[in-house]
Amino acid sequence: MTLPLPMINGVSASCVWLAHGDWPSYADFFAQRFADVSLQTWQQRANTQQLVDEFGVPIVLEAAYCGGRRAYYYRELDNETPIPFVEQILYQDEHLVVVDKPHFLPVIPSGRFLQQTLLVRLKKTLACEDLIPIHRIDRETAGIVLFSRNVQTRGAYQNLFKNREVSKTYHALAPSCHDLDLPLNYQSRMVEGEPFFRMQEVAGVANSQTYIECLACFGELSLYQLQPVTGRKHQLRVHLAALGMPIVNDSFYPHLKADQKEDFSRPLKLLAKSIAFIDPITKQPRYFESQLSLIVSVQRTHPFFAIDRKGNNSSRRLFGHVGNFSKVSVNHANGSKPFNLAVANKL
Repeated sequence: MTLPLPMINGVSASCVWLAHGDWPSYADFFAQRFADVSLQTWQQRANTQQLVDEFGVPIVLEAAYCGGRRAYYYRELDNETPIPFVEQILYQDEHLVVVDKPHFLPVIPSGRFLQQTLLVRLKKTLACEDLIPIHRIDRETAGIVLFSRNVQTRGAYQNLFKNREVSKTYHALAPSCHDLDLPLNYQSRMVEGEPFFRMQEVAGVANSQTYIECLACFGELSLYQLQPVTGRKHQLRVHLAALGMPIVNDSFYPHLKADQKEDFSRPLKLLAKSIAFIDPITKQPRYFESQLSLIVSVQRTHPFFAIDRKGNNSSRRLFGHVGNFSKVSVNHANGSKPFNLAVANKL
């Protein structure tokens, strides 16, 4: 479908359905439908012909209201906070774009984010108005996100996620839990919590499932691999918190922190590490892996080694052969301040 307004600076026109009703004028409809947007803003859009119906006809705010069609307009934000981290395009072809998303960057425009979103950045970079995400990850989470750039093949890729034919793997840094028998197939029933943007577990038939294993233990903290079977909102964060090992820097779980001020030096230690599926077009296996890492450097001082849940030396698996090391700096690829993990086991 061709939109009546073109993409401007990576932003496609927003759409609202003009419902049937008894509003005297279009101005009255928009004032009620968008209470937080001033009439002056709508008037400015109308004056610059950036408020039109689905046929491209400009909407006159003072005119008698007529519902049953769509209206298109451009959304703008004043004083949008810059996100000082950069995404990386890992792969692209005529159908897909695969991107490494940094922490803090939203996938799509919403609320206080417009230009500072992955979708708008990519639309500007690729000059592709048809680009849309096939799936999403939380703003706080970094890692792999897939986009469709081809309208004709989009449904085939969307069905992969709908039919759970995609294998997704996450990494998380969280407190060690030596009493927990891992690997573990964790299931629970999740529903909306309080406030509305949080989730909670309740009694009842499970509607969420995650396979959890420990890749390496560093004393008080461990690196976990998570494979979600379902895709509930905040599922991985809720599941780890319920097991007594909330993800490092999680301000929502297990309890909502009072200070929700943005702190770019304390990213949520959750990474969408890889994604795999059979391509519905080529019928070939596809595998994409994030180039980001929750553990990015090793400092050699006093010798020790990381151990996995079975007591095996895991330093070779996680970092390659690095010899003896005693401090592992944990960071996200955005370049924020690292911190050193505790000694896991002395030689």
